[in-house]
Order: sequence, then structure tokens, then C-alpha cells
Amino acid sequence: MEEACGVFGIYVRDKDIRAAEAAYYGLFALQHRGQESAGIAVADGKGIRQYRNLGLVPEVFDEEILANLNGFAAIGHVRYSTFGGKDVINAQPVVARCKIGMLALAHNGTLVNADQLRSDMEDNGAIFQTTVDSEVILNLIARESSKGLLEAIQSMMKTVRGAYALALLSKDQLIGIRDPHGIRPLCLGRVGDSFCLASESCALDAIGAEFVRDVQPGEIVVIDDTGIHSYRTPTPLSSRLCLFEFVYFARPDSVIDGINVYQSRKEAGRRLAMNDDVKADMVCGVPDSALAAAMGYAEVSGIPYGDGLAKNRYVGRTFIQPEQGMRELGVRTKLNALPRNVRGKRVVLVDDSIVRGTTSRRIVEMLRTAGAKEVHMRISSPAVMHPCYFGIDIATNEELIGHGHSVDEICRFIGADSLKYLSLPDLLKTVEGSGCQFCTGCFDAHYPIDPVTGENQD
Repeated sequence: MEEACGVFGIYVRDKDIRAAEAAYYGLFALQHRGQESAGIAVADGKGIRQYRNLGLVPEVFDEEILANLNGFAAIGHVRYSTFGGKDVINAQPVVARCKIGMLALAHNGTLVNADQLRSDMEDNGAIFQTTVDSEVILNLIARESSKGLLEAIQSMMKTVRGAYALALLSKDQLIGIRDPHGIRPLCLGRVGDSFCLASESCALDAIGAEFVRDVQPGEIVVIDDTGIHSYRTPTPLSSRLCLFEFVYFARPDSVIDGINVYQSRKEAGRRLAMNDDVKADMVCGVPDSALAAAMGYAEVSGIPYGDGLAKNRYVGRTFIQPEQGMRELGVRTKLNALPRNVRGKRVVLVDDSIVRGTTSRRIVEMLRTAGAKEVHMRISSPAVMHPCYFGIDIATNEELIGHGHSVDEICRFIGADSLKYLSLPDLLKTVEGSGCQFCTGCFDAHYPIDPVTGENQD
């Protein structure tokens, strides 16, 4: 499974804030969403300049580069490629020149009709510089821009199908756009008299901004020197926020569509422990995304919580490594068991998900090598059984161990003494009160958009 991307944008109206530096810190807070490339584009009222490269945010940018990115508005992007190759040319933001001047776009999500749209535009003479579907969106906006930027965006939204949370930059405007299903998250914040957009609220916290609200499904938020203006698509659809954001992708200190990510994960662990009669000596979680669930499990089960695994904080997320060999090496580099804590004990090991099963197998093996007497795996989400087509590059059916394998078969493969998943109804109860609905396609194949035809399923 590969990561979603992260987008950030800021329109500065305070003299003591530099747009590029604010974007840098916002992206740093979103680094968990993409570790392949990073980029920032800035607008100064006359045009747009940008810098992007492969690597982590602090590897791509230094003081000299940021100092040369002068402007009052900026957008930034961290990427893991769910569509398009892993070359610097595919790093974002994507920039284009059109009749109304330069435009820059940062995109989180994936379009299901990108190939067809690209082919149609190429037949009409369009030239593409990248292989990412984000450039398809930017081309659609650019070719209609002479009618006005807002009208061009609305036209694009009628044409594309899929998931998109966008930060769009013109020479004098910052625009946030969320697809009519709201599959990928996007929120609005304020710091002083300046306004910002981010994939997660943790990026607002990083620059001292106050969370204002979530951008609504199908909403276009325009920020300029006159303030904030909101526009909705003519027929907004029911929301289908990605449920996996709460399971794994989002940072635990974020709030998405009214739901505290940390609390939702802890509640998942609590529900996982209900009616579970396993006998054990300690509960531990796989750092970091499963720690809250492990604490919740311990509270309900009455089994003491403890640390069974130590994490190297300087190693990126393991199962977003592009090659299987790198993933397995990453597990050993990232995690190590704590023998003094687990030796001779029956351990309940809580993790957020099992995708291919190889990472879980390595971790169980680590604990056994460290002396754990028993390892009982508990997963705070249902089995991942189907691909995602909307911004999370979850593998094909054949690569997903949950597809076509029983719980007992998976348990034997990972080498655990027992295995239990959280049910989908219980997982949905952890996000009650959000006021929105959720995409559960990777669990039950119920997608909001048909991945083949692009037709709405609701």
C-alpha cells in the first residue's frame, strides 16, 4: 500500500509571515502523507515561481531555496506516486501558463477517467509534460480559463471523475477545491489575517493557525485580497470520505470532518477488545498508528499495556516503500522488539491493518525471537480485500492477503497464535457524529464511483 499525498496552501496578509516558509512547515507536518517528493510554488501578483525535487521536505528545501521563493501566496505538495512515474518531472505542484497567466496545482487523490481525458486532449493537440493525472486537471482548467477561473474550475469538476483535494494558485488567488464526494480531506485555517488550506489540521497547528472548518464536498474556496469566497457545485453529492484516513493515513493529532483521529483509533481498540476472551500478559501496539488502538484495547480488556516494539524515528513508513525487498528491509530497520518487556509473556499485538501480510509476519517473528511465549494479533480495522482507486495505491486483489484467504489462513501465514479483525460496523461506529458518510471500498468493494465507467454509484 502506498500513501496518499498531502497539500498545503497559504495566502499571506501579515507582514511577519513568509508564504514559502509557512508552506515548508505545513508540508513538514504532512510528511507522513508522502515521502517521495516535495515542492512549493509561490505567487507574487505578477507570476508564479516554484521549486520541487525528489526527497523529504528538509532534503528538498534549504534556507537559500526558500529565500528565493518570494510571494504573498504559496502552495505545497508532498507526494507518493499513486499515478504516474517516480521521476522529478512528476513532482508537484504542476505549473502551466494559460491565457490568464500562470497557474500552479497541488493534488491529493486519483482520477478514474484520467487516461481517457488525456487521450482525448492529446487527440486535440494538447501536449503533456508529465504522466500524472494532476496535469490533466490543470489542462482542463487552463483551456477554459478565458471564461474566468471560477467557471473553468466548475467546468473541470463536471468532467473529471474520482477523488481530488486541490490547492490551486494563480498570480493573485489561492483556491481550494474538494471533489463532490469529499473522498480526500481538505480543511481551512486562519493565522492572524492570513488564511491557509491543508490536507490535515495538524499542518495548521504547525504554523500556529486556527482551524476554521473543513472544506465541504463539492466546494470551491477562493481566497484573495478581499477575503474568502465559497462556491458550491450545482448538485453536490453525498460525502464519501475515505475511512482509511482514520485507520492509518492521517496523523493522530488531526481532526477530519469533525472526527478526532486519535479518539477514533482508541475507540477502535476498545471495540476490538469487546467479547475477546484471549488470555494474555500484555498489550502492545505497532508504532505509531496502532498505539492509540492498543491503549483502547488494554483499557477494555484489563490486560496491562506495555511497549513491545521500539521504533527508529528516522525511518519512513515501511509499506510505502516501492519494492517488496525494500519494504521487508524497512521493517527490520524501522522496528525492533524489546526482549526484556516481552520475554516469556503472552502478547496481544495490535496493528491497524494487514495488507500483504509480510510486515505482520516479520513483526510476529521479531517478538517470538525476543522471547514472547505467544503472539495474538488484533487488527483495528476489517480485512483489506479490494484495491483503492481514489488516491491510495492499495495493491491488486491478488496481492492483498485478505482477498481470497480466510482469517485462519492469514493467521497461519503471519505466524500468530490467533488473529481477530474489527468488523466494518464497529469501525463505522468509531467515526459516528461526523455528519458525513464514508468510502469503504477497500473493505467491501462499495465504491462511490465505478472505477471502470466513472459513473456515480450512489
